[in-house]
Amino acid sequence: MADKTYPMTSEGKKKLEDELERLKTVERPKVVQRIKVARGFGDLSENSEYSAAKDEQATLETRIVQVQTMLHYAEIIDSNEVPQDEVSLGKKVTFVEDGDDEEETYEIVGEAEADAFNGKISNDSPIVQGLIGKKVGDEVSIATPGGSMKVKIVKVEG
Repeated sequence: MADKTYPMTSEGKKKLEDELERLKTVERPKVVQRIKVARGFGDLSENSEYSAAKDEQATLETRIVQVQTMLHYAEIIDSNEVPQDEVSLGKKVTFVEDGDDEEETYEIVGEAEADAFNGKISNDSPIVQGLIGKKVGDEVSIATPGGSMKVKIVKVEG
């Protein structure tokens, strides 16, 4: 069985590398210091500061492993290898939903980079799955968990 790959832009990979560096060199030492200080408060069985610091350490170490895994299996996608007007990972797509005049623009990124609040949606999302490979001017019917939607692709930038 092949290992899962994490498609991402080179910008997304750089952000993950920066996050991993910060987690290891800044956050990890802070947590270790909190644990050391909390141990000095006495009985560990009733020491809430110690428990909280150990929980934080577990969360931190889990995130470090996640980021290391994503980086290890990163698949860098170059949107320049795809025709300019075709929707693909690493590009911004603008579309209009049927019956609506308001344009929506999203950058298509790998799941490791997804951030809906900043207009970055994962290539695994139902909307993106319906748009990948389509071109400017295409009208697309997309099946989503909330029902089906029809959109027209207005612009692709990349």
